[in-house]
Amino acid sequence: MMISRNHTIWLMRTAALVFGAATIRSGGSVLFGDGAPAAGNVVGFVLWFNFLAGFAYVVAGAGLWLRRRWSAQLALAIALATMLVFGAFGIHVAAGGAFEARTAWAMALRCAMWILIALLTLKGTKRDDSARSALSGHH
Repeated sequence: MMISRNHTIWLMRTAALVFGAATIRSGGSVLFGDGAPAAGNVVGFVLWFNFLAGFAYVVAGAGLWLRRRWSAQLALAIALATMLVFGAFGIHVAAGGAFEARTAWAMALRCAMWILIALLTLKGTKRDDSARSALSGHH
């Protein structure tokens, strides 16, 4: 069974919002609450990035729900920033820094999710722009 493009975009919008809220909650728990002992070998810059990025996830998700063009660009910025932080995390690990394996998996998931959201929403934005341009007579 094929999933329609509308269902896929609905899933991406929902994932952005839910993942954002969960990221803020879990990061906030480690940073400001009682979650630090269970977190293990925290990589500070990754934790702070993910916590702050959680707010961007929520904004992007809301923009996607409202079909705002900037939300696709924000999704791309989130994907690029996440890949940069994942690269820095890799350097930290290669240099012998302490880390948790689940951090690597979580960063890989974040990268994949935001790359997918960015590709799907940017493609949709370009298609919408082309349709608007054709309707208005501009090329």
